[in-house]
Amino acid sequence: MTQKNNLGVAATPRELEAALRESEQRLRWLASIVESSDDAIVSKNLDGVITSWNISAERIFGYSASEAIGQPITLVIPQDRRSEEREILTRLRRGERIDHFETVRQRKNGSLIVVSLTVSPVKDANGKVVGASKIARDITEQKKNQELIVTLAREAEHRSKNLLANAMATVNLSQSSSPEGLKEIIAGRIQALANVCSLFAATRWIGAEISAIATQELAPYFDEKRTFIDGPQTLLAPDAAQAVAVTLHELATNAAKYGALSKPDGQVRLEWSHAVDGGLRLRWTETGGPVAHKPTRKGLGSRIIEQMIVQQKGEVRFDWRKDGLACEIIVPM
Repeated sequence: MTQKNNLGVAATPRELEAALRESEQRLRWLASIVESSDDAIVSKNLDGVITSWNISAERIFGYSASEAIGQPITLVIPQDRRSEEREILTRLRRGERIDHFETVRQRKNGSLIVVSLTVSPVKDANGKVVGASKIARDITEQKKNQELIVTLAREAEHRSKNLLANAMATVNLSQSSSPEGLKEIIAGRIQALANVCSLFAATRWIGAEISAIATQELAPYFDEKRTFIDGPQTLLAPDAAQAVAVTLHELATNAAKYGALSKPDGQVRLEWSHAVDGGLRLRWTETGGPVAHKPTRKGLGSRIIEQMIVQQKGEVRFDWRKDGLACEIIVPM
């Protein structure tokens, strides 16, 4: 049978040869594209049997081409998702294309991965669907990152609300006889919250070491002969860390104005240990200062301490002694 060119004129042998070379070149290009793709590109017949398997399919699923070709595509489909393949084959027979279908597939070693599938029907010269081509993109890391972002966003929202609630509580409970005095009190308490938040950055908001919190809050009064800090390495969760930071700020401020740190020979000792019930026990002890008299009514500092600690379902006990104030705090871990 004589072949004709695009103009309907009988093609010469040279034209046929050129057309054949062009067709072969196009096929080589297509094959090169398939093999160099980062995505798994697989073809199968309408019985679900694999007919081709590129290099990326080997990398993503762990099966070599010789292991996969001739096997059913269910080779990489988890048992609980086999119904997806039946639905895909049904839609392919109708000539439908499936775009960006996110699902789970199984590697040779049994591990599961998240993939985005694009499935297209393959037709013969008469337009009859005879198989399908599948492009599978491994999006496991992408999905993990998306989930992490969502988790971090929720965590940030929770921490922000908690921080603002603590800030609001300190403002509402702050009083002074003068505007300047009130400004100083509020600024000090807000700074205590800011200080502990800066510590969270080092742990990606997991929490803060109590020794670092104590060092920050006692820094303005630090003297090796007057301030002592001792206790095991302990990481406090953000909520508890904020409560402890404000508590230590109040205790240190009170000691500097009215307690042991207001006297040249006064001393402050902060010790902590792990309680039997798994909580954290802190002990603040002042010595060498004025006699600590039990107030007739709760001061604003003690009210803030109690509110911050009680919010953490903790306990606070004050002991006004001749030698100075002692305060014991228990915070659940």
